Amino acid sequence: MSITLYGISGSRAIRSIWAAEEVGLEYEHVPTHFAKDAKADEYLAVNPNGRIPALVDGDMLLCESMAINLYLAKNYGGDLYPSTPAAEALTWQWSVWGISEIEPLQMQIVVQKLFTAEERRDASVVARAEKGLGRPLAVLNDTLAEQPYLLGDEFGIADLNVAGVMLLLEMVSFDISPWPNVQSWLQRCYARDSLVAARKRD
Repeated sequence: MSITLYGISGSRAIRSIWAAEEVGLEYEHVPTHFAKDAKADEYLAVNPNGRIPALVDGDMLLCESMAINLYLAKNYGGDLYPSTPAAEALTWQWSVWGISEIEPLQMQIVVQKLFTAEERRDASVVARAEKGLGRPLAVLNDTLAEQPYLLGDEFGIADLNVAGVMLLLEMVSFDISPWPNVQSWLQRCYARDSLVAARKRD
């Protein structure tokens, strides 16, 4: 079966590239840039939304990084995917939490710092977003106070998904040190060989 993953490491697609590397998947990587490639007719035939990443696994076309990652982990990831209904539900919870609680606020910072000309940047937008991140980061910090990973003692796809979302905070040099448990957890997640390999996929 032929598996193809579209995207580049310098984008949200890094989440799914990381997941593919983590599960040890043999796949074809098609470097697809979110600005110059994703709106081409050839790519729109794969993902009509014109977004990255996208996955082709045989006859299956799949988009949205969280859906791709959960699919890869469940089908190819072995222990990376939870084995009980309760742990599975918590994995879904944290994956959705990452894109609903963290991503909207961090994207405000990313847009201002990376995609807005310096003379047009609004420091108040960044300040409000940074302040807003304090609440979900406090929740995450409390969760990690008694355990090294989101579901307990072992790294799982929930950790990869949430830490993958938060890679964008790393790109804008967001100071995570006020949440030491989160900082330590991210260091553990980001030290994985699979992410090192994924970062080279551009």
